[in-house]
Amino acid sequence: MRKLMAVLFGLLLAAGVQAMDVGGVKLGDKAAVGGQDLVLNGAGVRTKVFFKIYVGSLYIPAKATTLAAVLDKGPRRIQMNLLRNLSADQLVDALTDGMKDNNSAAELAAVKAQTDQLVSIMKAFNEVKENDVVTLDFVDGATKIGFNGAAKGSIPGDAFNKALTKIWLGDHPVQDDLKKAMLGG
Repeated sequence: MRKLMAVLFGLLLAAGVQAMDVGGVKLGDKAAVGGQDLVLNGAGVRTKVFFKIYVGSLYIPAKATTLAAVLDKGPRRIQMNLLRNLSADQLVDALTDGMKDNNSAAELAAVKAQTDQLVSIMKAFNEVKENDVVTLDFVDGATKIGFNGAAKGSIPGDAFNKALTKIWLGDHPVQDDLKKAMLGG
């Protein structure tokens, strides 16, 4: 009877640790950023024409459904699980175009040095391949960039992270249904 109770208890615990499958990518329901556990707010597939590019996911301390609510939260992570190979130039172009589409000229000018730093870090990847994971963690006032679990750089500034986050969650997101999915819709 004790063994049966132990097995049932184990199954109940395992049921609490759920993973979400999006586009064939299993995402954990939690991520640790800056020593804090974050919850998966939502995730979706970025497509271009009919090509699946990556699974974009958002982790924050508590669920949120708007950009303002996401920006009000403490640490956060935007994660891209690649579904196809991209050159570093393709990745950089997509990010900088997304920033241009969602930020005013004055906002972009204010974060030009940080954007140049992002470009430099991303170009050092040379290529991102299918199954690679790029993380953009905002913690302690800086955006920390990770590539397959390895730290690749840190870019200071709340304004820069806000400009970057708008790529996915701004008024003109990279993809409307991806924004909706990342905001839990």
